[in-house]
Amino acid sequence: RGGEKPHRCGDCGKGFSRGSNLAQHRRIHTGERPHRCADCGKGFIQRSDLERHRRVHTGERPYPCGDCGKRFSVSSHLDRHRRTHAGGPGPPAQPRARPRPPPTEATAAPHRCPECGKSFAQRSALAKHRKTHSGERPHRCGDCGKSFSRGSNLTQHRRIHTGERPFACGDCGKGFIQRSDLERHQRVHTGERPYTCAECGKSFSVSSHLDRHQKIHAAERAESDGGEGESAPPASAPPEKPYKCGECGKGFGQRSALVKHRRIHTGEKPYACGDCGKGFIQKSDLTIHRRMHTGEKPYRCGECGKCFSVSSNLITHQRTHLGEKPYQCPECGKSFIQRSELTIHQRVHTGE
Repeated sequence: RGGEKPHRCGDCGKGFSRGSNLAQHRRIHTGERPHRCADCGKGFIQRSDLERHRRVHTGERPYPCGDCGKRFSVSSHLDRHRRTHAGGPGPPAQPRARPRPPPTEATAAPHRCPECGKSFAQRSALAKHRKTHSGERPHRCGDCGKSFSRGSNLTQHRRIHTGERPFACGDCGKGFIQRSDLERHQRVHTGERPYTCAECGKSFSVSSHLDRHQKIHAAERAESDGGEGESAPPASAPPEKPYKCGECGKGFGQRSALVKHRRIHTGEKPYACGDCGKGFIQKSDLTIHRRMHTGEKPYRCGECGKCFSVSSNLITHQRTHLGEKPYQCPECGKSFIQRSELTIHQRVHTGE
């Protein structure tokens, strides 16, 4: 396979099938930007990048949405925007879904991790994954000494020191270290909000914004649970929850649950993402987070085929097909799909 990419970059080792592609790539390292905008003077590595950028000045938006008429300067922004039309026709969104036919596990992913049972199509992918369990980080940054489990993560990290930002936005020209950062930024232009709260249906463009928002619901639940707990006789607590937190006094039925809980106070986050380094208190939180990097959406709706990264989002979505509205107002009997919708509705009666 090495013969297919004989033109190799002397700076980073990346191979190319054509010399012209290597020449273009090397501009990332040299900083050369030969294609300059006549309006603002900004330079670009490729002529196609300059042509996209010029639409900022001309106002040209040649890609219209067939659903709402909104226009975009870049075709990929239109593709992502179309996903905001729930239930709408989806040809542009299809290319992402097409490569994901339901795999037969034995043939598609024969290499299984003995630690967590996750399967991989290639042995090399399994070897990389296993470093997340072993904690092995053989790739060290010469500038700051930070270590990484993968060479690609180190390459990405080094851009912090070099200032290299190879992923440029076609709309505004802003540059980014990672492709994923560019994709998040482009939602500013497309209006795409792919992260939806299962409680209230509010959508967010960035997963961390959803995480913060969900803490509001978690606090509300904890407050209502705490109120019920206070009315229970104190004498019944020890046998039910013998493992008590020394910091806040909260009790748990299992020692392992107390160990997890104490990480809230200590700040310990032992489960780190191999892609971005973000830490998590529980392994399950890391598993859900990693779907942001992989794009994995394992929970599929049997009615319409829509996929979700979290099972609770699928459950909420399925109620739209079933007509199920489990949250009923005790005042007027009106029913709702989500608890948060009922809470908002009840303000009509309370005058809140």
